[in-house]
Amino acid sequence: MVNILARMDLPGSPNSLSSGARRPVQSAALARVIGRWQHADGAPWLHAEVARRMAERLSVIKLRPQVIFDWEARAGGGRQALQAAYARGGSPPQVLPVECFLAPAAGEAPPSARPWWSPSRWRRAGPRALAPVQVAAGSAQLVWSNMALHVQEDPSATIAQWHRALAVDGFLMFSCLGPGSLPELRSLYAARAWGPPMAPLVDMHDLGDMLVAAGFADPVMDQEQIVLTWADATACLEELRTLGANVDLQRYAGLRTPRWRDQLLEGLRQTSANRSDGRIALSFEVAYGHAFRPPARARVAAESRVDLADFRAMARRQHR
Repeated sequence: MVNILARMDLPGSPNSLSSGARRPVQSAALARVIGRWQHADGAPWLHAEVARRMAERLSVIKLRPQVIFDWEARAGGGRQALQAAYARGGSPPQVLPVECFLAPAAGEAPPSARPWWSPSRWRRAGPRALAPVQVAAGSAQLVWSNMALHVQEDPSATIAQWHRALAVDGFLMFSCLGPGSLPELRSLYAARAWGPPMAPLVDMHDLGDMLVAAGFADPVMDQEQIVLTWADATACLEELRTLGANVDLQRYAGLRTPRWRDQLLEGLRQTSANRSDGRIALSFEVAYGHAFRPPARARVAAESRVDLADFRAMARRQHR
């Protein structure tokens, strides 16, 4: 069951991260989340639902893209939504999946593919660079990223990759979780002194600043609260696991006990005390954004450097 609250501009959250900063996350824990997504049968239900809602926004964009990059396609589950959005009115666009999550070291199996007892599965990993994206710069009219930006260590670097992948006048559409997500879970952890239940997320206003800094034009950001409900705490916990994990640097360092898990389940059950239907409810803040890649403008200076692809684009526009 899903309840939708009205879109709203929420104030800053203590769970938010300032603009331009790298997220303080544990790379090894984040890699395990990504590994689960990459080996899952499909995207989480919430991701597929957000993809459907984001696809509805495509109707306000007049440009009909011929090439679409589905960024982190395995996590977002947006291919079906994209195909439905462009099912009418001309030939369907080419939807190309782009995967560039944290890359494992050469010859290293993903964490989810290793036995649970393997020491390498639990070894603390240092920061890893983004995997190289094997796409030609300026080759897409639409970069689509659904529910993937909030699991990037460096969101601003990812946004810069989006800008480079887009053709001039192409556009970006993306969604991600915002810092207003899971206030019920954060309150539960705080009340029991369990530390943070999740890593800080980026506020939508800071995402807008990152878009402008990367060279995007006319960024539009908005958000909504989506409330998911479950009949029991075990089902709630199982679905939360499909959505991610606690990758905060200050999370509990050891393994949790069955007794702690029972306390967590009981705490989740208590969140339903004020609901008439007795269901467990958790809130997710979903941020949506879109922006365009404008024509490049050469900066006047004693020495100016312009990317060759941008220079060619400027030259073509001047001869139209």
